[in-house]
Amino acid sequence: MTRIDELTLAAEFPQATYEDWRKLVDGVLKGAPFEKLVSKTSDGLKIDPIYRRAQGATPVAGRAAAAPWQIMQRIDHPDAKAANAQALHDLENGATGLTLVFAGANGAHGFGLDPSAEAVAQVLDGIYLDAGIGIELQIGPQSRMAAIHVAEYIKRRGIDPAACDIRFGLDPLGSCAVWGFSPYSWEEIVPAVTGSIKGLAAMGFKGPFAVADGRVIHDAGGSEVQELAFVLAAAVAYLRAIEQAGIALEDARGMVYARLSADADQFLTLAKFRALRLLWARVEQACGLTPKPLFIAADTAWRMLTQRDAYVNMLRATMATFSAGLGGASAITVLPHTLALGLPDPFARRAARNTQLVLLEESNLAKVSDPAAGAGGIEALTKQLCESAWSLFQEIETAGGIFSALEQNLIQRKVAATRTAREASIAKRRDVLTGASEFPNLHEPEIAVLDATPIVLPPYGEAKFKFDPLAPMRLAAPFEALRDKSDEKLKASGARPKIFLANLGTAADFTARATFAKSFFETGGIEAIDTQGFVDPAALAAAFKASGAAIVCLCSSDKAYAEHAVAATKALQAAGAKHIYLAGRPGEQEAALRSAGVGDFIFAGGDALAMLKEAWRRMEQA
Repeated sequence: MTRIDELTLAAEFPQATYEDWRKLVDGVLKGAPFEKLVSKTSDGLKIDPIYRRAQGATPVAGRAAAAPWQIMQRIDHPDAKAANAQALHDLENGATGLTLVFAGANGAHGFGLDPSAEAVAQVLDGIYLDAGIGIELQIGPQSRMAAIHVAEYIKRRGIDPAACDIRFGLDPLGSCAVWGFSPYSWEEIVPAVTGSIKGLAAMGFKGPFAVADGRVIHDAGGSEVQELAFVLAAAVAYLRAIEQAGIALEDARGMVYARLSADADQFLTLAKFRALRLLWARVEQACGLTPKPLFIAADTAWRMLTQRDAYVNMLRATMATFSAGLGGASAITVLPHTLALGLPDPFARRAARNTQLVLLEESNLAKVSDPAAGAGGIEALTKQLCESAWSLFQEIETAGGIFSALEQNLIQRKVAATRTAREASIAKRRDVLTGASEFPNLHEPEIAVLDATPIVLPPYGEAKFKFDPLAPMRLAAPFEALRDKSDEKLKASGARPKIFLANLGTAADFTARATFAKSFFETGGIEAIDTQGFVDPAALAAAFKASGAAIVCLCSSDKAYAEHAVAATKALQAAGAKHIYLAGRPGEQEAALRSAGVGDFIFAGGDALAMLKEAWRRMEQA
């Protein structure tokens, strides 16, 4: 009888080695350098096409073994009664925690809870805060009293503060960074923050109280290294302030936690969460402390959300949650897929909640602690992130700490450079946003959101200390602005702007480039009029005239262009075409094509956004 341990998978095949793989790859490359297969992150970190297993790797300490992360549900309805109903419903249907987003918080995105004492009491009514429910506050300086109101409400209810799991979310540094100013110096901010922390701790709350929020960097278009360094520098600033207030370091470290953005880049997100744990352990060791796992909250990323084809946001959120969960996140808040459109309805909220429930309850993602341990690619990325983030953290410390670095615009300059490069990649569609910058649907139905009036808070203080703001952005916004113009034109005139696809030759000749051109122009809200293949220039010109379009794009193979493009271009010009594009790189035919009247060439890797903006300008002048 065969023993189980003798049943080796694929034992009859010879063991494949890295060298065997390299030989096969070199054969395909045909003399091209192997480095062509090596990609780089926005930080310049190398990602090889294949890795060996990392030898001697050990799991990164994070959540308790086999423990699930907290399933946090975002509560941000401006009406306190409606917010309370949402909170109770979420807790009854799988959420294990609530993220209370108050107006004025960095993550409010136009909405948020009323921070008054009366509203706080109504939002929390009927919620058993001492029953193991995780509560996280997202507040800003304008809504900072919400933390005190929550604490006072708990005391009035006679609930033991020590039995509550509340993260109070104090983060003046994050607010200053986003706003680009502060009414107070860091020396003035410190006693206010530590006074609040000591007051909450004296009431019996165990914290944590202050958060180092990496979303500030991620939302502004920054990189993983910049986000990690910012979190590390902010956390160290809060840790120093708490210690200077007379609290022992052993206790102070438990009063600080971190928040990171999780996006759809699976491997970078996973490695980023692992890296933060290792970096914080290094800080603890430098403080003479035995490392303990840092509490890391995750929010799925704001910048990756699209208004167009918003259902794709569900897939992005699933990948982000998957990656953060495997990376060791302690709690995860999934932004509903319609948040970029407005206040999410019950369906969007249910989908956000169930994203986590499926991954935990059906996919069992939490059953293995740090499943990426030993994976060569993830270990290499984690190591590179740690080294680069630590170097940037040291640069921030050398500048005098996080507040001084913000005053000097040290961080903002680095983020701006990364953001500019990221925006260029989006514009050229090297980084694809499905439904927005690629594969658009001009006929998608309108998605419902709730009708709610946002809470408007008064301005906070005089801007005595000014610096460049780290303003949040969404990557899809430039393409969506063109789609919005198209919708406005449709509403006003009954028709969208159009481009006529002049398909030349047979379907085999033009289908590939016609498909590309249709997607290209419709990402900018310009409706493509597809056609059969033409050989006769007169028939092509007649079809163009009948279409009502002002601009044209020739679509076909290089061979068909050589045979038909010049005659087709002249016929289209004679028929009144205001501008003629050609799908594909011009190559050796460029001079002849331009001489005939082709104005621009569209192709993969070109600046699609600039081309689309110019197309709009031409149509508006026609």
